[in-house]
Amino acid sequence: MATHRTYLDWNATALLRPEARDAMLRALEGPGNASSVHAEGRAARQLIESARAEVAALVGARPVQVTFTSGATEANTMALTPSVGGAGRRDRLFVSAVEHPSVLSSGRFAPEEVEILPVDADGVVDLDALRIALARSDRPLVAVMLANNETGVIQPIAPIAQIVHEAGGLLHVDAVQGAGRIECDIEVLGADLMSLSAHKLGGPQGIGALVRRNDIQVEPLIRGGGQERGLRAGTENVAAIAGFGAAARAAAAGRQAEATRMADLRERAEAGLKAAFPQAVIFGEGAARLPNTSLFAVSGLKAETALIAFDLNGIALSSGAACSSGKVAASTVLKGMGVEPALAAGALRLSLGWSTGEHDIEKWLAALTKVVSGLLIKQQNPVMAA
Repeated sequence: MATHRTYLDWNATALLRPEARDAMLRALEGPGNASSVHAEGRAARQLIESARAEVAALVGARPVQVTFTSGATEANTMALTPSVGGAGRRDRLFVSAVEHPSVLSSGRFAPEEVEILPVDADGVVDLDALRIALARSDRPLVAVMLANNETGVIQPIAPIAQIVHEAGGLLHVDAVQGAGRIECDIEVLGADLMSLSAHKLGGPQGIGALVRRNDIQVEPLIRGGGQERGLRAGTENVAAIAGFGAAARAAAAGRQAEATRMADLRERAEAGLKAAFPQAVIFGEGAARLPNTSLFAVSGLKAETALIAFDLNGIALSSGAACSSGKVAASTVLKGMGVEPALAAGALRLSLGWSTGEHDIEKWLAALTKVVSGLLIKQQNPVMAA
């Protein structure tokens, strides 16, 4: 009999919602190409436009503002271009020190045109430093994420947007982790461009969107067809788009209740962590955080070893570091926050989702003492462990 697994890595990818699965299966039954004018083509087009409306509603936008992409990485790259907004070239890109790697890669800006914005010990952008930095640019583009994928720390986007706009700049917001979990209205936030990803909120992988406030001009990455109003060539992935729309609708409908439920579960998890290991550090604890996210470390613990041990105990977690092809690398987020490398190397992320229940937290807490205590003993007494 297979052992029951406890999945606590929702910030990496969420489990597919039943609503999204059903929408995708229905879409897969239709043979139409959405660019065709016959009945089958029109049916496919209807699925796409219905999903576009649902995604737009999730972030307080109009459907025409939503451009579907292969994911948030493509949306981020599409937004981060010197020509964004038209009327001349953006001379500088400013990105926060805690951005996702797809933003830190700077899109289509040259390396010498990019400047990193500092954050405080909780990972929140320094607004005074932002004002000073923007004074060095005539037409800046600024990229600050809504909520961090590792710590869950929420940025003060509305005040940031005001500062950026007063300096004549545009603001891009990677809202991948925040959309569907916290309030994410593009007009209220004042973001000019916003990136979304379906699989973070219970939709399928491989589909995302770039949302443009006031139809801000962007330069296509993929050319050759008229799809997505000429902004993204290629036959649309109708099933994935339908799943995205269904997931957006479901996430929006249950957002407030789920936020309260997630926060209660996280509080239970962190209270148990502190009771078992009073020396544990919870990163970003002093700032507003996503209700589902906790990044912590216990001094002396190595994340890579701990992840394997939890996995063997039937629990899926993540580290507080960038993970590519199974390799755990140093976290640029914790480095930007000034965390000591030795402590950062032990950071573990607990992230919850729509199917997480109290039993999952209880199972994690039961494994916590066994796993962490055992590893610390082995690391402190390698001869005895051998």
